[in-house]
Amino acid sequence: MNVDIIFRIAGIGILISVLSIVLKQAKKEEQAEMLTLAGVVVVLIIVVQLMNQLFMVVRSVFNL
Repeated sequence: MNVDIIFRIAGIGILISVLSIVLKQAKKEEQAEMLTLAGVVVVLIIVVQLMNQLFMVVRSVFNL
């Protein structure tokens, strides 16, 4: 597994949390929630792509 992907997901999480805190301090709770939701969706897309690659490797190993 590539460590770069783990750092990318962690970086997205840190960036989203900092921006969410800034928005909450500016009394924009709705935008902070939408930003958090968008960050979760981006990370889920990355994870789904990784799972797709994993299944392709498993299929090629077992010749399915």
